[in-house]
Amino acid sequence: MGILEVKDVNKRFGGLQALGDVNLSVAENSVHAIIGPNGAGKSTLLNCLVGKLIPDTGSVMFAGQSVLGRKPYQINQMGISRVFQTPEIFGDLTVFENMMIPLFAKRDGAFRLHAFEGVAAERDLTEEARRMLDEVDMLDKGDAHAGSLSRGDKRRLEMAMCLIQRPRLLLLDEPTAGMARADTNNTIALLRTIKEKRDITMCIIEHDMHVVFSLADRITVLAQGTPLVEDTPENIKGHPKVKEAYLGEAA
Repeated sequence: MGILEVKDVNKRFGGLQALGDVNLSVAENSVHAIIGPNGAGKSTLLNCLVGKLIPDTGSVMFAGQSVLGRKPYQINQMGISRVFQTPEIFGDLTVFENMMIPLFAKRDGAFRLHAFEGVAAERDLTEEARRMLDEVDMLDKGDAHAGSLSRGDKRRLEMAMCLIQRPRLLLLDEPTAGMARADTNNTIALLRTIKEKRDITMCIIEHDMHVVFSLADRITVLAQGTPLVEDTPENIKGHPKVKEAYLGEAA
């Protein structure tokens, strides 16, 4: 059984069947990519994984607990963080100030420090933020305003803001969207480094096959809301069902 288990998930929007009998198992500490043509249901599935959408039928379990019906902060507290297609940062704050925001959680009606193991006071959290910025090679940009960063650095900052919360599962929605090839390659390298240093599971939705084949251990291919194939990257390449989904004709 995987750390993330999706079973018999169906979701309709009026007359549109967005997801149909989706089953997905993501192994712990793996990188699992979800790909498919436009309209395949990737974003709908991702929104079900983070509790933003509730399936009409089926279940979504993370580490043995259902994510369905939970608020975003509850999903976060379960150990799930999400990187959005457009970086979610605070452009009018400095990079370092952005890093401090996820270190506070709303509890008992007020914002309080996260009760991280081994982190006892705000000065410890400050050091934690510095360590995380150093890990993503942005420590020298701590005083820069986040809004002035390149798209690649905004993505690095957003990842650092997610990772400082010590998630067990990192969901990445088109993490290289809108990037030049150099920034894309830097993002691939960063994700590889993160995976090597941390016990973390990643689930990636991505159109760029260079990214997918560079990172993924397993790939699930969706078409019209239904999984077509799940296999290793080597076996996905050239698969007739994948070619049919993308090119409109069987190989």
